[in-house]
Amino acid sequence: MSYEPKRQVTPQMKESGWTYEDYAELPEDGNQYEIIGGRLELKPGPGTAHQRISVELERSLTDSCDSQYIMMHAPVDVIFDTGETRQPDILMIHRSRIHIIEEHAVVGPPDLVIEILSPNSAKRDRIMKKESYARFGVPEYWIVDPGNLTIEQYVLVEEGQPYELLQLFEQGDTIHSERVPCVGFVVEDVLRLRN
Repeated sequence: MSYEPKRQVTPQMKESGWTYEDYAELPEDGNQYEIIGGRLELKPGPGTAHQRISVELERSLTDSCDSQYIMMHAPVDVIFDTGETRQPDILMIHRSRIHIIEEHAVVGPPDLVIEILSPNSAKRDRIMKKESYARFGVPEYWIVDPGNLTIEQYVLVEEGQPYELLQLFEQGDTIHSERVPCVGFVVEDVLRLRN
């Protein structure tokens, strides 16, 4: 699936009916946007604690999974269809599926998507993104909650159905995944910020 921009638009021109082609034509303004059900939404920038945890989490995943998976972090566009583009905090794609990685974006569902909760992102991550990732077939979705030192592991049991919570990993637990078997780290080692 390849998308080529056709015309110049600005966020003020329309409230709905946004496509990836419209999105790709936005001028660089330093902001991050996502298309959610054909609506353009501004994605607030993450705080410093969020970014520090993201780096630690990605480092742990890279250390154990780099030979099998490609890791990426925001901002990178994941295009599910012309009316749904997301920018997950962290995503993993098995190397056998490298064909979904195009120069401008990931086109199709990653194998694992991770969102790190921030005060301004909790509703978006727990409801809107969770529904979107399940609808478009992301097999596994983690919600990282730094405030509670937990990671919620959601999986698709049946395609086209909502996610099911498989496991709630708490601070002393070692996280594991049947779908991403290379994963294995203690939650607090990654989520507890060090001075």
